[in-house]
Amino acid sequence: MPSIGVKLYSVFFKFMLKHRLQNRLLQASENDVMGASFGVTSRPQEETHAAARPTFTDGVATKDIHIDPLTSLSIRIFLPDTCLQLPDSAALAKSKLNRGSDQNHRRSSYGGSLDDGVFKAENGGATYRGYNPVGTNCRRLPVMLQFHGGGFVSGSNDSAANDYFCRRIAKLCDVIVLAVGYRLAPENKYPAAFEDGLKVVNWLAKQANLAECSKSSLGRGGTSELMRRSEGNWHVADAFGASMAEPWLAAHGDPSRCVVLGVSCGGNIADYVARKSVEAGKLLDPVKVVAQVLMYPFFMGGVPTHSEIKLSNSYFYDKPMSILAWKLFLPDEEFDLDHPAANPLNPKRGGPAMKRMPPTLTVVAEHDWMRDRAIAYSEELRKVNVDAPVLEYKDAVHEFATLDMLLKTPQAQACAEDIAIWVKKYISLRGHEFSY
Repeated sequence: MPSIGVKLYSVFFKFMLKHRLQNRLLQASENDVMGASFGVTSRPQEETHAAARPTFTDGVATKDIHIDPLTSLSIRIFLPDTCLQLPDSAALAKSKLNRGSDQNHRRSSYGGSLDDGVFKAENGGATYRGYNPVGTNCRRLPVMLQFHGGGFVSGSNDSAANDYFCRRIAKLCDVIVLAVGYRLAPENKYPAAFEDGLKVVNWLAKQANLAECSKSSLGRGGTSELMRRSEGNWHVADAFGASMAEPWLAAHGDPSRCVVLGVSCGGNIADYVARKSVEAGKLLDPVKVVAQVLMYPFFMGGVPTHSEIKLSNSYFYDKPMSILAWKLFLPDEEFDLDHPAANPLNPKRGGPAMKRMPPTLTVVAEHDWMRDRAIAYSEELRKVNVDAPVLEYKDAVHEFATLDMLLKTPQAQACAEDIAIWVKKYISLRGHEFSY
């Protein structure tokens, strides 16, 4: 059973959440269009936010980008320092012979020298590793789109809890994480959050194509970005001059190995994005969703499952409050617990795309009333030969690996490690040779 501390915090959490949801429902009924034009993606009065840090203090650099001028849609990029790893010495030696010594050693405006794209300080010791388009040290990492939880009505991509979780995943999975700040209800009802998820995929495809188009100009000796050191911390510096392509992704992103990960209601968004990406096919080239991870997805249905009956008053997000969240998210005329956005077993969600869904890992908790429907969805995927394992964690509650007070527990760490093991099976450059 969960600890006494978890039980007490759950009571407080549900009391506060119920109060907030009821207030929002009242506000939505008074003014249905308030804030809908521009959009709301976070509620700073409810949570602690973490500032973006373009330094590798803890092994991951971050920065925020608004990608849509018409809405408040944003992303936070998590870039792990593994992107700076150099190739083996044999490859470097071969590169030197091919390009000649004049090109290998050149001055930098940072007061040192560039040697095969590695910035070396003149004051000795430290090596500043950066991206050099004509060098060989540019390591490309898979890209993971992450969608936070919060019942579609709260949470944010830059909250302290989500920032901590994404840093952990970026390091363990060795991927660039793009945490999506989608629009929230009730100011922006369905399908706003789903459309934002798909918009980020299209933006990623556009960035990849822009980077490819600018390769020739970058290859003439310009430097897209450098790593520099400030007060002992690695720091990512953006491009010299303006660049149409996002420099961190242009330098180190590999969108052909894209993973989507969703937490709670973010799992619903992730599943939608994966399904629409499959339907789009080559229209999203070079982006390819190779796997998805659904962490205790926020699924519901008109006919209750065994866990929905037995655990309806479970920890943190009980069933009555979740129904209230769906009322805030779905338009009044569309409210139905069997809505395709809520029920993954709805026949309207099937079709040919179901058979081509990417491998799907589902994480569920023993004391979560949403557990059974998530497991049933995995079973449906396996029926059409999709690799869809389920990881069930004993004595765990909803959001046990992502909630602020539970993030540093051994169980949360183990869950992130399990996800990394499975994800690497599909993002490895060796294809499916990676096995656990």
